[in-house]
Amino acid sequence: MVGLKPPEVPPTAAMKFVSAGMAGCIADLCTFPLDTAKVRLQIQGEVRIPRTISSVEYRGVLGTLSTMVRTEGARSLYRGLAAGLQRQMSFASIRIGLYDSVKQLYAPKGAENTGVSTRLLAGCTTGAVAVACAQPTDVVKVRFQARSVSDSARRYSSTVDAYRTIAREEGIHGLWRGTMPNIARNAIINCGELVTYDLLKDALLRAQLMTGEDAGERGQVPSLSLQDPTPSSSPPLDNVPCHFVAAFGAGFCATVVASPVDVVKTRYMNAGPGQYRSALSCLLALLVQDGPAGLYKGFVPSFLRLGSWNVVMFVSYEQLQRAMALARPGLA
Repeated sequence: MVGLKPPEVPPTAAMKFVSAGMAGCIADLCTFPLDTAKVRLQIQGEVRIPRTISSVEYRGVLGTLSTMVRTEGARSLYRGLAAGLQRQMSFASIRIGLYDSVKQLYAPKGAENTGVSTRLLAGCTTGAVAVACAQPTDVVKVRFQARSVSDSARRYSSTVDAYRTIAREEGIHGLWRGTMPNIARNAIINCGELVTYDLLKDALLRAQLMTGEDAGERGQVPSLSLQDPTPSSSPPLDNVPCHFVAAFGAGFCATVVASPVDVVKTRYMNAGPGQYRSALSCLLALLVQDGPAGLYKGFVPSFLRLGSWNVVMFVSYEQLQRAMALARPGLA
């Protein structure tokens, strides 16, 4: 769908909501092994896990992936995928699909341009709401990804069994374990991801670096929104190369600012009852054991995963909502 002209009628909020969830699932299917490698590296070396000669050690992204395939089979790379897809259908739909609507809600009436503060506020809002709704799916996903074949603790026969077992053994609040650090993480990620993507895409289109000569001749200035603009406000070459560059930059910025919170979130969500009193105690234990460098454990797989996830997700999101808008007259 590269080079499709923007539709005469921009995508509705419902179209963006559905497109974001679908795009999140597509991105997860493509990058899930990297996410699993990131989780394994982040929890490696926890105090509760004894450092023995026989324990499996993961070294680097490729080393982690190859070790998992060798010791647990290729299917282990996608352990927890069902919960991951369930998460994206609620999580991505809210935090990404509703971003434009919330941004317009916060924008001053009559304002032509949306300020950075408004974008940041919208990103924090959708990120926090998305976490509150999707937290149980995230907890189950991390539990599946963190468990190796040799680890007999908390083995679940299925995703549904995981929800039931956690609720039975740890209470309903166990499904929302790590909600506060996850809210902090996703507020940061949303600001580093959505806002950066929004600003980079806007800058690329305004500078007419990837919009072709037609746009320059018309002197058109594109919309600042993530939504597909109307033909009167945007050139037709608001296309995949533009989306790719903006998404890659957004993924790098999000990884840099969110990695420390992500490590704490992963460890806390994977912890057993009573291991940590709070997310703060988990953070302090990590700093005592590994020092500040521990906050960036698994940074490379985090960047590879988040960077590639952003590229796949945003390119898919832009094309899906554009395709839905183009098909809208036929559906009416």
